[in-house]
Amino acid sequence: MPIAELAEDRVVEGLFAVASKRRLRTRSGRPYLALELVDPTGRIEARVWNDVELLDKRFGEGDAVRVLGRVERFRDRLQLEVRSLEAAEADPAALVPEPRRDVDELDGFFEFLAAEIAHPGLRSLVGRFLGDGDFRARLRLLPATPDSHHSWAGGLLEHTVAVASLCRDSAQLHARLRADVLLAAALLHDAGRARELDRGPLFLPTAEGKLLGHVHLGLRLIEERAGGVEPEALAEVLHCVAAHHDARGARTAEAAVLYHANALDAAATTRPVTAAG
Repeated sequence: MPIAELAEDRVVEGLFAVASKRRLRTRSGRPYLALELVDPTGRIEARVWNDVELLDKRFGEGDAVRVLGRVERFRDRLQLEVRSLEAAEADPAALVPEPRRDVDELDGFFEFLAAEIAHPGLRSLVGRFLGDGDFRARLRLLPATPDSHHSWAGGLLEHTVAVASLCRDSAQLHARLRADVLLAAALLHDAGRARELDRGPLFLPTAEGKLLGHVHLGLRLIEERAGGVEPEALAEVLHCVAAHHDARGARTAEAAVLYHANALDAAATTRPVTAAG
């Protein structure tokens, strides 16, 4: 049964990928397994209370598993009490949460936004990313973050398009902003994620991603593809990308706008929404 259809007090059997696995102990010292299971419809916490030694040996993080269990409510959230678990012959990467929006539509809008850049050098720079089939494919497959905002397949593309759209609108409202610098930086601000993260279901950092992080890798990618771009324009874009998580480090209006657009999209995706009235 898909995670999205689980209900309290139901006995269910389903195929999931193990997004996280921790071996812990209760207050009395009894071992148990704390899991996060995912499928294309969502995520759920799970607990293995019995036969811990036996079941622990059957699977690891990132594996596909078939689980039989009972759905309970714990602290106002559904949780799966695992009764039996077996490794499954399935591709774990096919069991990650599905994109929230149509990736073909998002991909087309990415191209539309890139075409809005008038500056020849910056238009060419972004065009080199557009022409990279592997980069475009990873935008569609990777999350923006593995465990925070846009943490589903295609989340990287969705977040990139959203941030670029916010920046484009800001430049139209405030004519003093250099629209081409801002839009180019917005479209490339998370390009480093394509090198930082590996395939699902864990989306673990690659070797260089673990050591360097997506900001450094993004700057490197941009510099690798910046042939012919005027040094001044390139420096402006690099600065925006370098500061998109660092409000105090933003020394230009465009860098500050990108920082806030990035934070706004992340907050709008993750903060809980309460019904009015």
